[in-house]
Amino acid sequence: MTCVRDSGSEHAFTVRQLCGFGSDADFQEGSIMSNTVGKLSFSNKVILAPMVRVGTLPMRLLALDYGADIVYCEELIDLKMIQCERVVNDVLETVDFIGPDERVMFRTCSKEKDRVVFQMGTADPKRALAVAQLVENDVAAVDVNMGCPKEYSTKGGMGSALLSDPDKIEAILTTLVRGISKPVTCKIRILPTIKETVNLVKRIEKTGVSAIAVHGRMKEERPRHPVHCDYIQAVAESVSIPVIANGGSVDHVKTHDNIEMFREATGASSVMLARAAMWNPSIFRSQGAVSVDEAMEEYIKYAVCYDNNTFNTKYCLCQMLKDRVESPMGKRLHAAQTSAEICEVFGMTDFYKKAQADLEARKSYLQANSSSLSDQPTLDGDVITMAVKFERREYPPQITPKMYLLEWSRKEKLEQPVYETEQRAQDRAFQSTVTVANKKYRSTLWEKSKKFAEQAAAIVCLRTLGVPEGRIGEENSGLVNKRKREERKQGISEDSGITDSTNRKRRITEPSQKDEQETNDKMMVVNGSCGQTVP
Repeated sequence: MTCVRDSGSEHAFTVRQLCGFGSDADFQEGSIMSNTVGKLSFSNKVILAPMVRVGTLPMRLLALDYGADIVYCEELIDLKMIQCERVVNDVLETVDFIGPDERVMFRTCSKEKDRVVFQMGTADPKRALAVAQLVENDVAAVDVNMGCPKEYSTKGGMGSALLSDPDKIEAILTTLVRGISKPVTCKIRILPTIKETVNLVKRIEKTGVSAIAVHGRMKEERPRHPVHCDYIQAVAESVSIPVIANGGSVDHVKTHDNIEMFREATGASSVMLARAAMWNPSIFRSQGAVSVDEAMEEYIKYAVCYDNNTFNTKYCLCQMLKDRVESPMGKRLHAAQTSAEICEVFGMTDFYKKAQADLEARKSYLQANSSSLSDQPTLDGDVITMAVKFERREYPPQITPKMYLLEWSRKEKLEQPVYETEQRAQDRAFQSTVTVANKKYRSTLWEKSKKFAEQAAAIVCLRTLGVPEGRIGEENSGLVNKRKREERKQGISEDSGITDSTNRKRRITEPSQKDEQETNDKMMVVNGSCGQTVP
């Protein structure tokens, strides 16, 4: 994904800059950038653990800002991810994986590309591979969750349920290692004995994984139970791949200095933090943590600028508030229903308004930049495309490109044009494809409404065919205007009580409006996307 830049435009900014995080060059100076050669290393790293409802893009980016070396996304189930479509979001500068219900299941950006690990929940090698291949070009590594004891993960044999099926573990990991170019890892919990745990890990190592994260608790244990550092140490001593120690947030890691102490206590190569980072992501900051209030403000900035789900944002902020969630501020946060209301709770209304204005300006800039592209038709698969927009002011009242295309089709004795329209999830914009004489035409630019998208598609078709489209100042088309002349010749009865000009206008506009209404009546919505049924 390429960021659109133009030194001569005040709106040639990145999302990071408009959110007040500085330039791209300022991002984690010395960090791995997107053109780094080689695969992600898991040795001597401090890592943000995968956490459901917490490990979304804002938290991952904030953890990187504070000093995390690697960040894991929340566990995403293979059955849901396999249905997703990869969409480049030019406005937010993200890559979005959007489900059939138009929810953004996974959102990532170039700033984390070489340090984000995609974690999936799976119990099937083929599905796991399909999901991994879907995301591998946008992430640094792929991880399989084999440690989560919660029902939403274990049902269907996922999460910690896999620990009792080493054959399936081996099949999944071997399939992934052979099937994708990125590193493959897994995260487990310990088994009842050290011997059982070591035997399992040795078998996992033989699949070719690049690292293994070990949560030092059994699947029946919870955070209140002490972490078994001796189990992690035994695992680290038994394999040659990096071992990542996890589970020390409650007992061991209170400050940044404690991270190294936990690593030494477990003998692991790296440390992975979950709850400690959830409560205050600046735990990764080598100079010492900032206040929770400051961390929350920085989190909100990312959440607003990357259009994070409001309820996900609220959940993360409530975790940071901890025992303050019942305070007046906590209650106001709990009542907030929009990002604007969340910003109001934290005194960040001005920031919210500016961020929204900047994003709208970026939309306009990108649209203008796209409009300057060549107006020559281009073949995209089996669809002829052009970068055009429908500007209503360029056409006389009651005259549209769709009318001209319909008239031309009738003149050529062709079937009525058929429009298929889809709606983009991230900004609710529309794009339409029109089929005429078995050829498809579409504008590459997205429109604010379904009607405008259809008009843009009609323009592409008309311009490609060299047929007038009805713009003001355009030469007489001989199509719609021909109808006007024929109706004028018929004359109007003096007894009708209607003036010549009014009757002519009625006769000219009604048939075309009816035609368009017939077309609109054939529209249906499937999974949130509009499409025309073929007669």
